[in-house]
Amino acid sequence: MRRLFVDQDIRPMSEFRSSAASFLKQVHETKRPLVITQHGKGVAVLLDVREYEALLEKIELLEDVQTSLAQLENGMGVEHGEAQEKVLESIRK
Repeated sequence: MRRLFVDQDIRPMSEFRSSAASFLKQVHETKRPLVITQHGKGVAVLLDVREYEALLEKIELLEDVQTSLAQLENGMGVEHGEAQEKVLESIRK
């Protein structure tokens, strides 16, 4: 996801309501998020669908890494040779 530009990517709800189509186009073309404010406070973020999916994939990968690190810390790791043996054994079957 690209970095947002404060002067272009933060808009009030009233402006979003009247120009939703142009804001959707902006988000799609720039791949930057759009922060929507209400009474001067951020209430929502509009993202391009592909950027949202990429963000979810990154989160899933980070969760997998955290799980793996926790497993290693708890002694649940497998030595390289043993892992290699298991993989080769499963391929042979």
